[in-house]
Amino acid sequence: MSRAPRLLELLQVLRRHRRPVTGAALAAEVGVSLRTLYRDIAALQAQGADIRGEAGLGYVLKPGFTLPLMFTPEEIEALALGSQWVAARTDQRLAGAARNALAKIGAVTPPELADVLDSSTLIVAARADAAAEPHLPLIRDAIRQERKLSIAYVDAAGGRSERVIWPFALAFFDQTRMIAAWCESRVAFRHFRTDRIAALTPLETRYPRRRAALLKEWRAAANVPAPDRN
Repeated sequence: MSRAPRLLELLQVLRRHRRPVTGAALAAEVGVSLRTLYRDIAALQAQGADIRGEAGLGYVLKPGFTLPLMFTPEEIEALALGSQWVAARTDQRLAGAARNALAKIGAVTPPELADVLDSSTLIVAARADAAAEPHLPLIRDAIRQERKLSIAYVDAAGGRSERVIWPFALAFFDQTRMIAAWCESRVAFRHFRTDRIAALTPLETRYPRRRAALLKEWRAAANVPAPDRN
């Protein structure tokens, strides 16, 4: 591995660890000798990376430092595949955002890697039965702003109910989308399929809990593991 990609890899490894990591552990993870690791740490520090620590004690990277945008071919394929999935499985607004983000990445990617982006052979098939769900942007906005939603919901048996919910997560499955929310009527966490929402009204009222706290409590109650951030 050449030096520039190696420095990027070391930077990514440091970002994944929130606590000091020994030089030996970093060297093993990056796949270099301890001497090379110390030189690379010094090189990153010279470029402005706020890496605290020293040999024998461990190193930790303080937030805020970035190198010029660089990706491996596999990372580019992952981005292209993810963008295709979003375009094929979500609403038009989010699909457009995914395409725009990918275009921005392509604009600052070296030509030899931009070719990988343009000619990716990993394909997401479009859903022939994908129904338009106009509520999705409103749901995402409510989650982002931590605001309540008033919904008319039709259950699997056809029964209709009026609910006020506190939406904090939106799950995208292959055939359905599901809101995770606190339901004021049931005084409990509930899940709502977006294709069964007959009517939806965003409310100006913010819900009284922070979204992150609700998500943490829901994960514990549903035994859903948190994302692995090392």
